[in-house]
Amino acid sequence: MNAKYSLSIPECSRSRRFRVTVATVFVGALSSLGVAHSAYAGETLHVVEREITNTTIHLGAKGETDSMGDMIVFANPIFDSTNTRQLGVVQGNCVRVIVGKSWECFFTLVLASDRITLEGPYADTGDSVFAITGGTGRYIGAKGQMTTHVRDSKAGATPVADMTYDIR
Repeated sequence: MNAKYSLSIPECSRSRRFRVTVATVFVGALSSLGVAHSAYAGETLHVVEREITNTTIHLGAKGETDSMGDMIVFANPIFDSTNTRQLGVVQGNCVRVIVGKSWECFFTLVLASDRITLEGPYADTGDSVFAITGGTGRYIGAKGQMTTHVRDSKAGATPVADMTYDIR
C-alpha cells in the first residue's frame, strides 16, 4: 500500500475518539434541553378561549340534567389577549366529579408546534386554577399554573374565557 494514502490509527485512539464523540453529542443534547427550558421561564401567556365546541355527554338517569360521571369534550379556538387573532386550540375533556360544583379536567393548549398540558378541577362558579403538567416544543418540561376566568356574557352569546398561563 502506498504510504501516501495510508492512515494508521491505534485501537485505543479509535475508542477514545468514539467516547469523545458520544460525550460531545450527549452534552450538546443536554444543552439544547436547557435552552428550550429557559425559553419560557418566567413567561406569562394570556389567551382567550371561545367555548364554541363544548359537548356534554350525559350519563345519568333520564330526567337528570347533571350527574356524576357526565363528560364535557371540547376543541375550542384560542385567540390572542385582544380576542382578535386565532393562535391555536385548547382540546380535552372534563368529568363531573361533584354535582353542581366541579369537574376534573385534562386538556392541552396547542399553539403551532408547541403544546402545554394541564390538569385540575374546573369550578361551576368563580375562577379555576389548573396545574401545568408539561409541554412540548418551546414548552418542553413546563411547570406552573393556569387561571381561567369566564367572562360574563349576554344571553345566547358564545361563552368566552380569559386564560392566564404563569409558566415557570
